[in-house]
Amino acid sequence: MDRRDLLTIGEVARRSGVAPSALRYYESLGLVTSTRTPGDRRRYERAALRRVAVIRAAQRVGLSLEEIGAAFEGVPVDAAPTRAQWTRMSARWRPALERRIADLERVRDDLTGCIGCGCLSLQRCRLYNPDDDLGDEGSGSRRLFPDETDAD
Repeated sequence: MDRRDLLTIGEVARRSGVAPSALRYYESLGLVTSTRTPGDRRRYERAALRRVAVIRAAQRVGLSLEEIGAAFEGVPVDAAPTRAQWTRMSARWRPALERRIADLERVRDDLTGCIGCGCLSLQRCRLYNPDDDLGDEGSGSRRLFPDETDAD
């Protein structure tokens, strides 16, 4: 590829709406790649713009950079996803997105019923302790999303 076809980090940042520091971070995670000039300046192929667009779209719907990186497996780091690769990536994200949508709908529906209750009690709150599933574990904080487990 002709060096004149490569984009500077500033050009990619301006065109993608992502800060240069974010681009460097994405690169450190292996989500995008750049080449270096003799003066050690980054240069990006135009495919980086598409990859950054995919990253931003995925983050906007709540996916982590780890999930995004896993979905990029099999897509060369210097190329934009093909239509088939995008179909595979989006299918991989679908179950997580369905769970998030269900969680948000539950919070929305429970929040409406909670606004005027005045209970101020985590033991009885439908948001923090739905169906008192954790009541047998004693007092203390409760999980907002019961199907999530502690990282410990």
